[in-house]
Amino acid sequence: METPIEYKARILKLMEGKDPVAVQRQTAPELEKLVGGVAAEKLSQRPTPDKWSVNEVLAHLAEAEITSSWRYRQMLEHDGCSLPGYDQNLWTRLGSYGTRKPEASLQLFRLLRETNLQMFEKLTPEEWEKHGIHTERGRMTVRELAVQIAGHDINHLAQIKAILE
Repeated sequence: METPIEYKARILKLMEGKDPVAVQRQTAPELEKLVGGVAAEKLSQRPTPDKWSVNEVLAHLAEAEITSSWRYRQMLEHDGCSLPGYDQNLWTRLGSYGTRKPEASLQLFRLLRETNLQMFEKLTPEEWEKHGIHTERGRMTVRELAVQIAGHDINHLAQIKAILE
């Protein structure tokens, strides 16, 4: 099992040389392209019993966007605030990831992401450097969170591509 520090390092490696806002801007259209026209049965099939289906990944991305939206805003409003982690297994169960419609997850993801992208356009250089203290990953700025979210996108896009191949 990957530690939070190992996860962060892997995600940051995916982002080397990339603009986090550009990556985030492309994620929703890329997701729609990947899953558009794919049979519902294929989207709900798990590649192995312990791995998420495409539907579950889409639900996870939507709910992760809820979390990142809140974290960005907390850091901007309360520089230096605490940013607790969350139990993604609990969220998976409570959010019924396995039975959620992919269209609903994509719509939620797209709306939240568009809102965050609009916010990014208004941030001052000082606001990009406001920070919070993540309970598992330590100190992070708004900019660093944007990089991590973009890397998270790349990671899950690759996961979806692999499942669908």
